[in-house]
Amino acid sequence: MSMPAPSLERPVAQQPVEVRSQFMTRVYVRLLAGIAAFIVVEFALFTLPSPDASFAAMITSLVASTNWLLILGGFMLVSWLASRLSYRATTPAAAFGGYALLVVANALLFATPLYIAANTPALEGTIETAAQISLLAFAVLSVIAIRTSKDFSFLRPFLLWIGLLALGAIVASVLFGFTLGVWFPVAMIAFAGAAILYDTQKIYHSYPPHMETQAAMNLFSSIALLFWYVLQLLMRR
Repeated sequence: MSMPAPSLERPVAQQPVEVRSQFMTRVYVRLLAGIAAFIVVEFALFTLPSPDASFAAMITSLVASTNWLLILGGFMLVSWLASRLSYRATTPAAAFGGYALLVVANALLFATPLYIAANTPALEGTIETAAQISLLAFAVLSVIAIRTSKDFSFLRPFLLWIGLLALGAIVASVLFGFTLGVWFPVAMIAFAGAAILYDTQKIYHSYPPHMETQAAMNLFSSIALLFWYVLQLLMRR
């Protein structure tokens, strides 16, 4: 019996085994490249123009004097533009351009909590611990999503509504000046974990083989969300 021929239109899950394997390899190579680029950008922000007067310090000062809703809104707008650019791309270079924009936007957003954690003696080691927890959790959840026969598509409506409720809670906390408490990052860590399960299966069952960059962007956003709230939780100690 002959193997089905690969098609650029069919989802990866319906492709021959070799095509599926190559696709997932390309996705995770691009994901690792995005994480590496994020680290490089953060290193530049923390060391340029000088370690004592870095861009990270300037960004932290700016954030302290700016309404958080403007920062959040700007980040969401740039993330949307990055996704739109990548998903409408007709060339690999354009898709990578959207991915690069997403990575830079996240690096700028993370600059403030990373700067605070790095310059607070009581929080020594927090960044490394948060990164280790996030990467380990992502690896475990990815294996579960790929290896299990369970369908996680049922998570989609929950992710949508919980995401909207979380956004509403953030906006309300900024407008009315109350803190969300330790329960919020814990809940968002669970949300990010569910998003990793859903996104990993989604790219496998819905994406055609030529959309590995867009798939990597989805996973990058999920692991960035997980890292953000693990870091927020650990910074509360």
